[in-house]
Amino acid sequence: MPERLLQVECDKFKEECGVFGIYAPGHNVAQITHYALYALQHRGQESAGIAVSNGNKVDIEKGMGLVSEVLNGRKTRRLKGHLAVGHVRYSTMGSSSLVNAQPLLIRYSRGSLAISHNGNLVNGRQIREQLEQAGSIFQTSTDSEIVAHLIARLGGDLIEDTISQAVTHLQGAYTFVMMTDDKLIGIRDPYGIRPLSLGLLDGCYVLASETCAFDTIGAEFIRDINPGEMVVIDEKGLHTRRFAAEMPLALCIFEFIYFARPDSNIHGRNVHLARRELGKQLARECPVEADIVTGVPDSSISAASGVAEEMGLPYEMGLIKNRYIGRTFIQPSQEIRDLGVKLKLNAVKKVVEGKRIIMVDDSIVRGTTSKQIVQMLRNAGATEVHVRISSPPVVSSCYYGIDTSSTKELLGAYKSIEEIKNIIKADSLGYLSIDGMVSSVGLPVEGFCKACFDKQYIVEPTRGIKKEVFESMKR
Repeated sequence: MPERLLQVECDKFKEECGVFGIYAPGHNVAQITHYALYALQHRGQESAGIAVSNGNKVDIEKGMGLVSEVLNGRKTRRLKGHLAVGHVRYSTMGSSSLVNAQPLLIRYSRGSLAISHNGNLVNGRQIREQLEQAGSIFQTSTDSEIVAHLIARLGGDLIEDTISQAVTHLQGAYTFVMMTDDKLIGIRDPYGIRPLSLGLLDGCYVLASETCAFDTIGAEFIRDINPGEMVVIDEKGLHTRRFAAEMPLALCIFEFIYFARPDSNIHGRNVHLARRELGKQLARECPVEADIVTGVPDSSISAASGVAEEMGLPYEMGLIKNRYIGRTFIQPSQEIRDLGVKLKLNAVKKVVEGKRIIMVDDSIVRGTTSKQIVQMLRNAGATEVHVRISSPPVVSSCYYGIDTSSTKELLGAYKSIEEIKNIIKADSLGYLSIDGMVSSVGLPVEGFCKACFDKQYIVEPTRGIKKEVFESMKR
């Protein structure tokens, strides 16, 4: 029997992607981009890549695996230039394979274009079919190549004009960091569903999905890129333009709940502080008698500290994460297959033994991991395990770049809280309310996309390429 691989993954929404760009004459931009991608690694662990331009030629290194595995010193050192884009990927659209790794580099009649993309196009399939009818041949299964084909077909004297025209056909969530031979371009969708920030490093501009990347490379945060805004950075400096009418902000609220790093700031709000407030509100809404509070590492620690503070209970490290386990390992037997979560988490017996535990997590998707962690705490001697979730029940799938399960696999979509409690075998289960979640983050309620909690989708797929544009492409 051939050896099989077991995915060592928690029962969570999968990360989005991380994008980075820099225009910095006189700097080692490949190395800077390398460090920035380390800071963004939490947003995607399937592939990584860097493209660099010296003003005349674009070169690229990318591959499957973590940044440390793909971009070793020798590979990064060979990339020479003053302009770079980088990417870490989790596949939300398109399979996990080398051909889909980014940045996506195309060479066409007007030069080179490297594209790093975070998000998902809800009308991507329709546009792809139209482009294929018009003669396009696709090499990948990603949304990003759709944009490349649109740009190549639309033409135009200025690349920023062409890109502006191309993205008006797109619907969904996206941030792009693109690079031509001599320009760096950042784009954020009209609703701002995905984050993108602008920074300054020694007088040079940088773009990143999260501000934690700026801290790593020593850059200063300037501002968030606005929804529907394009920024162009070249030898003349920074230029901005709107490519879409101003729309209400609809930032994905899961950035604050789970995706973003705690040290990042999004729209002026620190992620750690927002999560701590989520925990405080959760304690107010779902009180319970207990001895200690513990969080599921790493994304739930901030919320757990808020629960402990609000309840006046000690926060303890009742669960320890193994940070060195790979994403896969050889699975020679059924016994090893059953290890599951134990490879990533371990309960601290001396901490939890004889205690009534409040276990805080950020979400429950299918419930498999929650059930295993509850049992792990019981096996370590916990007398009671009360599960508290710092978000509402997940009742619907996401179409904007988060790889959620189908609705039929989401416990919150068809099970009551009492039923879920029994499935995971907890003594009690409490979720944060939608109103409590929004008020805790501290941004206006209309500033978020929270469709996975309330089924109120911001963007619906209604069309592909506009008819008149499509007809011109076929000629």
